[in-house]
Amino acid sequence: MCVMRYQVGQLFSVAEASKNETGGGEGIEILKNEPCEKDGERGQYTHKIYHLKSKVPGFVKVIAPEGSLVFHEKAWNAYPYCRTVVTNEYMKDDFFIKIETWHKPDLGTLQNVHNLDSSTWKSVEVTPIDIAAKEQVAPGALASGMAAGVVLRSDYKADEDPAIFKSVKTGRGPLGPNWKKELVNNPDCPRMCAYKLVTVKFKWWGLQNRVESFIHKALASGMAAGVVLRSDYKADEDPAIFKSVKTGRGPLGPNWKLRKQGPVRGTSAADE
Repeated sequence: MCVMRYQVGQLFSVAEASKNETGGGEGIEILKNEPCEKDGERGQYTHKIYHLKSKVPGFVKVIAPEGSLVFHEKAWNAYPYCRTVVTNEYMKDDFFIKIETWHKPDLGTLQNVHNLDSSTWKSVEVTPIDIAAKEQVAPGALASGMAAGVVLRSDYKADEDPAIFKSVKTGRGPLGPNWKKELVNNPDCPRMCAYKLVTVKFKWWGLQNRVESFIHKALASGMAAGVVLRSDYKADEDPAIFKSVKTGRGPLGPNWKLRKQGPVRGTSAADE
């Protein structure tokens, strides 16, 4: 899969997550979605609010004060570079998640893609993720920015599994156990790796290490490229999806009434 095709899948998966995870006062509220430009680079800026009271582990619910499970996500998508920052007004400077991503047309062989200084790079833990390995990817995890990492669910959909699904239109898939080795031997086949640099701060006495560990673990599984890749496969099947993910109109466009109506939808985190 090429870098630009991955972008379409990413847009689709974000739209799907917004729709499927919103209802009953919970889910994703979109405040801004507009073009932006910085240092000559053009992209898309979004500001979302995540209402996650029903979607966090039990040990968090027990100690979380009213209103503390509302998170703000600000994202700058200047593909192939993306940056997402998540904050919480209750915890202020004691909490943030920052995710910086470079999408490169390679097999994950580059080192220090984000050009960190030597001392910072030494402290980075590199976690390779195989998008077809079920033990690494949490099927069904949210695919939208911050929520993709914080909320996990165990429901499994075979038609979204890269190890099973085959695109009728493109012929991509399924990915066998040796798919990466096969790709190395096929230089004409497009390839792409998402290099994600994740920084987490959670300063709360007695919970800091546990919550930071949970967030990193959840991000590694729920935010794996496989989540977006599954959606990219599905996007290939319907040309209407391409229009809706780019314009915000059509079957995947925003439904502003969803969050206020009906039952709570979507994922619920298992206790950790």
